[in-house]
Amino acid sequence: MHHEPNFFENLRSELSGWRVWIDRAIVLGYAVAAGIFVVGFTMASDWAFGLFHRLYETHAWAVLLWTPAATACIVWATRRWFPGAAGSGIPQIKAALHPALPPEQRGLFASLRLTLAKMALGVVGFLAGLSIGREGPSVQVAAGVMQHARRWLSPSSTINIHALLVAGGAAGIAAAFNAPLAGVVFAIEELSGRIEARTSGVIITGIVLAGLVAVSAFGNLSYFGVIRAPQLGWEALGPGLLVTLVSGAAGGLFARLLIASLTGAPQRMNRWRDRWPVRFAAVGGLVVAVIGLATGGVTFGAGSEAVKQMLAGHDELTPLYTLLKFIATWITAWCGVPGGIFAPSLSIGAGIGDGIAQLAGADLGPAMIAMGMAGFLAAVTQAPLTAFIIVMEMVDGHSMVLSLMACAMLASLISRMISRPLYETLAQHMVNGANALRKTEPAALPLIEVAAKKD
Repeated sequence: MHHEPNFFENLRSELSGWRVWIDRAIVLGYAVAAGIFVVGFTMASDWAFGLFHRLYETHAWAVLLWTPAATACIVWATRRWFPGAAGSGIPQIKAALHPALPPEQRGLFASLRLTLAKMALGVVGFLAGLSIGREGPSVQVAAGVMQHARRWLSPSSTINIHALLVAGGAAGIAAAFNAPLAGVVFAIEELSGRIEARTSGVIITGIVLAGLVAVSAFGNLSYFGVIRAPQLGWEALGPGLLVTLVSGAAGGLFARLLIASLTGAPQRMNRWRDRWPVRFAAVGGLVVAVIGLATGGVTFGAGSEAVKQMLAGHDELTPLYTLLKFIATWITAWCGVPGGIFAPSLSIGAGIGDGIAQLAGADLGPAMIAMGMAGFLAAVTQAPLTAFIIVMEMVDGHSMVLSLMACAMLASLISRMISRPLYETLAQHMVNGANALRKTEPAALPLIEVAAKKD
């Protein structure tokens, strides 16, 4: 038999549990700190890429030396001291949440130490002009901050490490994209699979506070600007379907290439990468620099400026340049530098949409760009709801909600026919590696991995 809640008894119970309120205050403080870390990472990344852009404008050919050298240094430092910081950051948090990972191994993938390393190495990656984004790294940055709160909580607290990691990862997406709704969906779709009632408050609190910090720093602005799409009619059906098919197939191919490259195939190239990782990174950096010079600098960095220019009506990413951005992003990730693929994926998708809009000859540019962004990101991540909401929050008005949703869902379905889920596959690969590492004697482990266990 259910009894009606007694307001005064519940209020007295809440107020008497002083330790519960201390725990809540600790989580609130760490959520604010996570937002501050992501904002600081954002500002430092923008500053670093601004320095690279000035170098490119004044001494363009110098990047043929600077980018390979910086890439080699990043990979050397990452492999030497911070192996858990390599790559996007999202697979690391999924690995830390994996039930097959022993609790003592979580420090290999999420810690304050890795948070600081991810920020520093990511900033140097932008300074090198590599084709990376900061959204995936922001997930690992914020989650590394949030998980640290557990050591200050009471032993009886219902706030566990799983909830803190999910809250941190979602807060990182929310603060990086200035899109709190995307943070909630990302937590459900990509990190957790579900949100329990007892931990939903922690996750929502982390997202809200980190989002407020980002809004306070940057205002209520979108990372890629505002997409003012016209009202779509039947004339957009053909081009829209073509954008969806191309972005879905291209995104699936991109995910498959990344999985193959980062988990051991093609074997000959990866044997060379494993044997001489720093030389491999230098060659990869040189390829990225050459591509950047060939495209007039368009493929350097995350690609947000190219997207803004396309939305303004300028043909920045031609079909050839879009292909080269695809290659530059793949090679950058293959080198093993700490950097994400969300922003480059959005710029590649925008290039696909813009190219098809040019072929269609109609005034469909902004709409096709938005659909290309949603379709390619959904295909790469196979997280269509997150991709759709990230792009939707950039669109001025709701005229494209159904179009974007349909595009993201269909593109993700096409991708599933081509590739395994990217982040899930990479996370499983990391868990397998960590479990294999666990069987090794600690004396034989690299110094950094022993330190990560103790963090």
